[in-house]
Amino acid sequence: MTRFKLSSRYLLAALALGIFGFLAGCDKDKDIEPPAELVDFKSSLDVERVWSVSIGGGDPVMRAGLAPAVDGEVVYAAGRDGDVLAISQANGKTLWRARTRSELTGGPGAGFGIVAVGSANGELIALDQATGSTLWTASVGGEVLSAPAIASDAVIVRTVAGVLLGLSREDGKTLWREEQQIPRLTLRGAAAPVVAGNAAICGFDNGRVIAAETRNGEVLWEQLVSAPSGRTELERMVDIDSAVKVSGVDVFVAGFQGRVAMLALDSGQSWWSRELSSHRGLDVDDESVYVSTATGELISLRRRSGVEVWRQSGLRLRGLSAPVVIGSYVAVADFEGYVHWLNAGTGAFVARTKAGARVSNPPVRAGDLIVLQDDEGRVTAFRPRG
Repeated sequence: MTRFKLSSRYLLAALALGIFGFLAGCDKDKDIEPPAELVDFKSSLDVERVWSVSIGGGDPVMRAGLAPAVDGEVVYAAGRDGDVLAISQANGKTLWRARTRSELTGGPGAGFGIVAVGSANGELIALDQATGSTLWTASVGGEVLSAPAIASDAVIVRTVAGVLLGLSREDGKTLWREEQQIPRLTLRGAAAPVVAGNAAICGFDNGRVIAAETRNGEVLWEQLVSAPSGRTELERMVDIDSAVKVSGVDVFVAGFQGRVAMLALDSGQSWWSRELSSHRGLDVDDESVYVSTATGELISLRRRSGVEVWRQSGLRLRGLSAPVVIGSYVAVADFEGYVHWLNAGTGAFVARTKAGARVSNPPVRAGDLIVLQDDEGRVTAFRPRG
């Protein structure tokens, strides 16, 4: 009975999110606003499709947290049907393929000799990074919808039940556990933990971010980024479902129906915050923070102050992925599988490419490539030439 209630809650929240997107800016007396139509423009950037690999395991209905991971010169990817691939960043050649036979829903995370993936039934599977052979399997007590993080002394994983776990890299035994109370209604999703030095940093569905010692789980700091407000459970949703971005001594975080904020890495102190709703996430460079909003706008903020620099509304309600910065460009994918390339300084469109199907999870930067995985399980690498 508990499992049914939990699944129904996440499904309801996912449906609610879709309603938010299509009703944005509308009321009961107006027509539903459709996604923005793509308009032609003169391309000023040449983008090369370098390689494409199908991993299978399409996800046509429920959102799984499967996105490529990069470590060294290798790209790692996982499909819902249970396959995990190691792919050469240079040419797209498959280096190894592991068949876990589990329904994978989170990952992969890679580093320190391990590739880790999570499943719908609460398993964490650790593979040898060089060969793909199974090292160990551990039960984590809840569905995994985001990539684990691999630290030098632990494997860190977040479950949908609001639990952050540190597991032994050697055998998967639980080293520590930190739990946050989650609201009755949340979006379907879970923020991936991020390792910075000796800290594992992760956002939660209650609008909080915590930093925990990777070795023993001691909480180093905790910061409330977005406080719930409103009369209904729907209005009070403040999920942080995307990974934080750590850059230097700064941590950047975005929440749904909440705030985008800049925190101090050592203490969690908030340097600035502003109201913006995002469940897909952000990226940063030396000057700016780029945010994909829940309504499909891409916004650039000044890194040091949070002041808005530009706003691109030409992709409104197109279900944008998180943005990714590469050089002087920002790339973002949409629900039809188009990848939109923008000038990072002005927000103007400079190119448009097609990846395949809908892209729900974050693209990643791999050297001079952008690598993304669509919801049908195809992994594609693009290289901008500008």
